[in-house]
Amino acid sequence: MNELPHGLKIATVWLVVATVVFLGVQALMDRQQRTRFVADGTQVEIRRAGDGHYHWPGQVNGRAVDFLVDTGATGSALPLSLARELGLPVLGSTQSNTAGGIVQGQVVQADLVLQGGVRADRLRMVALPGLSTPLLGMDVLGRLKWQQDDGVLRFDLGSGAR
Repeated sequence: MNELPHGLKIATVWLVVATVVFLGVQALMDRQQRTRFVADGTQVEIRRAGDGHYHWPGQVNGRAVDFLVDTGATGSALPLSLARELGLPVLGSTQSNTAGGIVQGQVVQADLVLQGGVRADRLRMVALPGLSTPLLGMDVLGRLKWQQDDGVLRFDLGSGAR
């Protein structure tokens, strides 16, 4: 039986090492994500992520999404592509003043469910072209009692509408 060429052996070793490193990084990121979001039924605690933002996992009309918590946004927003994929009803068009300037968008309606038990049924949101991630704005956050301290957002679920 012939032995494998030396170059193939080295390539195989590097492939195995790269796979182990990749899986290790994925496991670390998963563990960090789980410890960044904690809900105990009465309170939700979200730790700032590595990107400097707070992320709240949830669903829009049953589709899992990761909301970027945006306390500076008046309303919640979705990428236009996601709104179209979900077939959300369009209620009209609007102009939104974003960090990148004024953009044309569509007003859509969806059911929003956030991990921890927060719901907003038939919520009007803006669907914007070029938006890469869903934004959770003050139209939802303003219904809840919350505080920010030392890189942690805490929401008291006993005081807000669910």
